[in-house]
Amino acid sequence: MRTDTGHVFKLEDYRPSDYLIPRTSLDFRLSPEATRVTAVLTVERRQGVAASTPLVLDGDGLKLLGVAIDGQVLPEADYQATPDQLIIPTPPAARRFELRLETEIAPSSNEALMGLYRSNNVYCTQCEAEGFRRITYFLDRPDVLSVYTVRIEAPHAEAPLLLSNGNPVESGALADGRHYAVWHDPYPKPSYLFALVAGALGKVAGSFTTLSGRKVELGIYVEPGKERLAGYAMDALKRSMKWDEEAFGREYDLDVFNIVAVSDFNMGAMENKGLNIFNDKYVLADEETATDADFANIEAIIAHEYFHNWTGNRITCRDWFQLCLKEGLTVYRDHEFSADQRSRAVKRIAEVRTLRAHQFPEDQGPLAHPVRPRRYREINNFYTATVYEKGSEVVRMIRTILGAETFRAGMDLYFERHDGEAATIEDFLKVFEDVSGRDLGQFALWYHQAGTPNLTVSSSYNAAAKAFTLEIEQSVPPTPSESRKRLMHIPLAFGLVGAGGKPVAWAAVDGATVEDGIIHVRKRRHTVRFSGVSERPSVSLNRDFSAPITLSVQQKADDQFFLASHDSDPFSRWQAFNTLLTDALIAAFRQLLGGKESAFDAKLAELAGSIARDETLEPAYRALALSLPGEADIARDIGQGIDPDAIFVAREALARTIAMANREIFSALYASLADNGPFTPDSASAGRRALRNILLDYLSLLPEGAALAARHFNAATNMTDRAAALTVLAHRHAGSAQAEEALSAFEMRYRGDALVLDKWFQIQAGVPGPLTVENVRALMQHPAFSIANPNRVRSLIGTFFSANQTGFHLSDGQGYRFFAETVLEVEKRNPQVAARLATALRSWRSLEPVRQNKARQALLQIANADNLSADLRDIVERTLV
Repeated sequence: MRTDTGHVFKLEDYRPSDYLIPRTSLDFRLSPEATRVTAVLTVERRQGVAASTPLVLDGDGLKLLGVAIDGQVLPEADYQATPDQLIIPTPPAARRFELRLETEIAPSSNEALMGLYRSNNVYCTQCEAEGFRRITYFLDRPDVLSVYTVRIEAPHAEAPLLLSNGNPVESGALADGRHYAVWHDPYPKPSYLFALVAGALGKVAGSFTTLSGRKVELGIYVEPGKERLAGYAMDALKRSMKWDEEAFGREYDLDVFNIVAVSDFNMGAMENKGLNIFNDKYVLADEETATDADFANIEAIIAHEYFHNWTGNRITCRDWFQLCLKEGLTVYRDHEFSADQRSRAVKRIAEVRTLRAHQFPEDQGPLAHPVRPRRYREINNFYTATVYEKGSEVVRMIRTILGAETFRAGMDLYFERHDGEAATIEDFLKVFEDVSGRDLGQFALWYHQAGTPNLTVSSSYNAAAKAFTLEIEQSVPPTPSESRKRLMHIPLAFGLVGAGGKPVAWAAVDGATVEDGIIHVRKRRHTVRFSGVSERPSVSLNRDFSAPITLSVQQKADDQFFLASHDSDPFSRWQAFNTLLTDALIAAFRQLLGGKESAFDAKLAELAGSIARDETLEPAYRALALSLPGEADIARDIGQGIDPDAIFVAREALARTIAMANREIFSALYASLADNGPFTPDSASAGRRALRNILLDYLSLLPEGAALAARHFNAATNMTDRAAALTVLAHRHAGSAQAEEALSAFEMRYRGDALVLDKWFQIQAGVPGPLTVENVRALMQHPAFSIANPNRVRSLIGTFFSANQTGFHLSDGQGYRFFAETVLEVEKRNPQVAARLATALRSWRSLEPVRQNKARQALLQIANADNLSADLRDIVERTLV
């Protein structure tokens, strides 16, 4: 475990390495406790670098067995080796030479799950960001691209399957029951994309014929006996390959494409060239074990990792500061894929909800950083919602500004110009400037500047002059190390909505560049005047969420109600209703703090009923619209002085008000949505289930609600309905006989399925109230829980910390004390997972004073612990600043 935390890496300090490694040959003799790795590296000194320049290679906890240059063993006096670095002070004078290194590693002892590790008798690697240096000494940085040839040797009985990147070259039997396989990847790649898998796994085989007629062999490898659960993943892979050819003109380039599902994995998945490694929860699914959300996630993540073949692998990032170049761009691509496969409107709303739930708090707190960071201490901590989700939104804005056709031309030029290179954000933006002739200099601030911009907007209408005016002012709040902000280029999509929801036309406009329904906000203030407007319109702003901003709109509630019923833009219609709900919840919260009972406008519940029964809206859309803002979302919009208990009471009161006002409508619609046919995971069927289950949630608040949820649970024929009913029982009727019986039945039914029991852990970790912290402690002793497994930790502990506002943020500090001791315990095995858990307190300063002080004490307890890892110390120290 690395504990060095002093060095800060800065973008401005980047310089190319003195040496390159154009070819890498690796030979693995696998053994659980003593794997021997022989690396033969073709080392090349860059043109212009002095021959006397030392060669410095990265390592991390390595045991060096030997060094040779050009076939000659190097005496120990001729190199300097530590577990974390190898220095050859005087390399050969020749510009190119062969360096042979032998190291020994212990995969079975590697609980950090970085580098080469062995879990459940399967050898596996995870090398992004800096895991390859745990395998052998190397120039472990993304701008050093190498062509890899890999030989793997192992006992056949222990590891009949031997996989690596690229195409298979040869394989065969050896003496003593051992065998080998050789793989070659002809495409240069950085070390973080290296992969190896060895073990006994079952295979689901398939094939795909590319646009040019090449046949690609497909394989998905899973734990033996689970092959039947990988069918949907295989289907998603084939659809992804076809879509990338059609949408971006990208054809797959190797003879084989393999996916391996493993149960111990720090991330969701990894895009290693030709050998993607997945957390098994994003591969395995059927209706009995997976929810509709699981199916959608599998589809999206399979696509995401496949799309990396071009945006990440063929074109990689020059340095880790450019991480968003591969991740933000690829998230945009997988979002577009999912929108085409499912409902574009529903997908867009879901994307925005995710962004607001995870990225907006980052921008508003101590962990704020630009989409392209300028500095870091531990790169593992920058795989964030800002890099991924906000990075995707920045790409989307480029498309919005330039238009679909020009955007596609820019992407084509990007692939043509930078294939086989390690690129930068500047390279990416330049292709769009070149194809469009536009200057994107101001727009580039979206990559360079942290914080969520806010637009304050007011409007007025002069009936006599037939003029409508928008007053727009932009601001960007200060963030850590950035107190002064520059003005952004914000593409603000808008619509003027008239009677019956019809668009209102105008004759002319001045005060800003307005084109194709977009107001280009570039200055601090714009006065945008529309002339020839025949009626007072309601203004619909940030349509389709055209920019990742917040809006402060001086708009009458009547306009919001009107837009929630009539706006032709699906996102803005949803947003209008969501704003009404949020405003009502914030008002109720403040009433409760003032000692008053919360009261709600009857029109709000009436509108909820109208949306629920509106057959012109697809069921999935109605389900999203009826989902109340989450407790953390409400807290974010309140800002300071957060009392989670008061927010919970306000939210429950509004839910009950809506349920009571719409009892007959909701009951009839719930009954009509019952599906007795065979299960299918398509978006239309999933939408009907989603709407029925949100109605169940409301109806459970009424008398006999527990009985209804119990019947729903007992009648469920799929995991979506079963888990939804169990959540309602556990959260709404905790401690009831129905809830206890359902929890017990669920555990008994799935006691042998770890991924399904994760749902059981997760549901219980989310139960509101003060009793959950002790229940979570007790569940950590459950036989199915393992603190060494990231999925178990995230499902139980991560859910409690990040998704249970009342249970975690107890006023007596119980939750925070549990937080400190548990994060430190997890860190002993897996610093990356511990650091992710620690981000649960990134918004601690927004809490009311009593909770705020107790949260701070928990963070200080972690910060003052001995031998803290670099990952965890970085998060905690930045959170405390």
